[in-house]
This record gives sequence, structure tokens and C-alpha cells, in this order.
Amino acid sequence: MDFSFGKRTARWILLLMLAVVAIISVHAAPATQDFVYIGTYTGHGSEGIYVCEFDPASGRLTSPVVAAETSQPSFLAVAPGREFLYAVNETDQFDGQAAGSVSAFSMDSSTGKLKLLNQVSSRGSGPAHIVLDRTGRFALVANYGGGSVGVVPLLPDGKLGESTAFVQHKGSSVNHERQESPHAHAIAMSPDNRFAIVADLGLDQLLVYPFDASRGALGQPRIVKTDAGAGPRHLTFDNTGHFVYVINEMASTVTVYSYDPRDGAMAPIQTVSSLPANFTGKNNAAEIVLHPSGRFLYASNRGDDNSIAVFAVDPGKGTLTLIERVATGGKTPRNFAIDPSGAWLLAANQDSNTVVTFRLNRETGRLTPTGESIEVSSPAMVDFVPVRGRK
Repeated sequence: MDFSFGKRTARWILLLMLAVVAIISVHAAPATQDFVYIGTYTGHGSEGIYVCEFDPASGRLTSPVVAAETSQPSFLAVAPGREFLYAVNETDQFDGQAAGSVSAFSMDSSTGKLKLLNQVSSRGSGPAHIVLDRTGRFALVANYGGGSVGVVPLLPDGKLGESTAFVQHKGSSVNHERQESPHAHAIAMSPDNRFAIVADLGLDQLLVYPFDASRGALGQPRIVKTDAGAGPRHLTFDNTGHFVYVINEMASTVTVYSYDPRDGAMAPIQTVSSLPANFTGKNNAAEIVLHPSGRFLYASNRGDDNSIAVFAVDPGKGTLTLIERVATGGKTPRNFAIDPSGAWLLAANQDSNTVVTFRLNRETGRLTPTGESIEVSSPAMVDFVPVRGRK
């Protein structure tokens, strides 16, 4: 009996099955793979900005490597096209003047390494925060030391242009040691890009600047006063654009504000503590992040507590209800970030030189330590950057 036809058929069937398996495997692979960039303070052994690879399936980070050597890159921002990264250099001198600087880098999508494009003055000392406007054409910088705000255009080649706006804040508040002068700490752009809200810790104020995206100009601000001695630090909008959450560094509280997109008017709704009710130690609140779903809000405590407070968000009222507080497994969680899928949280513990990974329950908002961490000197900020098409 002749079995040759049957053998050939079987061979073709086997090859076809292998091809199908290969196609399924390709399509089953994650559509994105993330880089994690880490801004640092370079006075304690750090060399600048570091980069790791992040596995969104397991939550594991590779060992960090230097992406770019640069001084005091404490806060970062990535352009919408993920081709360029911008960093503030939190220094007090630049080009012979009392100012920090802003650096522009191109990003290598294969390695995550950064190449310096240029560097310009922030026009004020100690720049502590940078945010890009919604068009990706301008960077807005908060100068903490100088108590000022600047706007810098982003050129088509990724470089930074000459400043298009600068505002010097004036005044003080009730704490003579920490609020003796203005300290602009962070900026949030409104969802429609019409307003830039600046949290000034030294003034106990939120300054709501009209923003002209055609020229990169700032108009006369609306002043929103916080509680005296609160020290507003960082802030974020909710997903509807009708509420703003502000973390107050000195009071260790989170205040919920209503927000009117028509004119930028804000009014306080609720203030909650980020600390336990019986807490008696020293603490400075630091970072505030909204979960991608908009259902949960996270706030970090630095000091004797060293924790992240987890809150549930009322979708209609914007108000907060405490869910839990979780220790960050290190000292001074200056910053933390949630990955784009909402499944992982990375906490940057500045004074214990670690970035610690938490699994995040997307249904309950709760955090669970994974036992995974990496070492990097003086981490000040972490940022997820999905890189499409990587194998």
C-alpha cells in the first residue's frame, strides 16, 4: 500500500499548525512594553536620569541604567509622541544667573537612552515641576526656589525655544520658616487647555492662569486661597474635569475643589487627612495621583509615616473616602506613579534609595507589596513611558 500521499498531507498539516501557533503567539504578546524613567537628585551618588524596562505582565523592573547624565533632574515630562523627554534641573545657578534650567532630550525607542538636545534657563531658581500643555507645544515650569512660573516653547525638532512667558509671584504666608516667600511647586493644565493652575506652597494659594495656547502666554490669575499654613504642593484634575484634588504638604491633607471650566473658578468641597487619626510624628505630604479609571485617588506621606493613602472617589460629588494606608517599604516616598493599565504602582523612596513595586487591585483600589524593588540613588520622580511595537 502507498502511504506517500498520507505522509505529505500530514507534513503539510503539521506546518500549517505551527504557522497558526506562531501567528497566535505574536498577537497574544503585549501590545506595549514600558520604559520607566527615574528622575533623581544627583548630590548623593546619582548621575542623572535612569531608565528601566517594565514588564506589564509580571510588574518586574530591570536594573536601572543611566539614560542621561544631567544635574538634579528632579521632575520629568514626556512629549505626546514619546520621542522627546524634558527635565527640570533643580539648581540655583545657570549660565551665571540665579536660575535653574530645563533640558530637552531625544529618546531612543530601542534602548531608552536619552540624547541631550539643548538646555535653557528656567528663569527662576530651584525649578521643581514641569508639565506640557495639551497641544504638546509648550512646557510650563514651576520655580520653587524663585517663586515663579515660566513657559518655554517646544520646537518641532524637540529642542526648547526662548521663553514666551514669565510671572514672578510675590508675598508670604503664616509659617515664617517655610512660607517666608513664594514657592511655586506644581502646575496642572485644565482638560481644555484654557487654564494653568499653579500651587504655590509659600503663599497658600492656587493661582488659576488663563493660558493662550497660540502664543504660550499667561493672563491675569484668579487667586484661590487655601487654609493658612496648608502649603499646597501638587494637584490633579479628576476625569470629568469638574474637580481638582490638591495635596497640602505642610498640613498633610487633601482638599477637593469644584472647578468651573467656563472661567476657572474653584471652591473647596472637602478636606481629608492623609495621616492616621492618632498620628503625632513629623510628616510632609508629597504626591497625589488619580487612578486611570478615576475611581481611586492616592496620596503619599513622607516622614515618620512613609505611606500611601488610598481613597475612593465619589463619581458625582468628587468627594473622598479613605480605603487604606499602605507603608511604602522605604523612607521618604517623594513621588509615585501608576502604570497605564492601572494594575501597578511604583513608589520612589528618596531617602532609602529604592523604587518599590505594588500590585494594584483595579476593582477595590487596594495595594499589595510584591516584594520587588530596585536600587537607585535619591529617586525623586518615576514615569511610565509605553513604547509601542517593542518585542
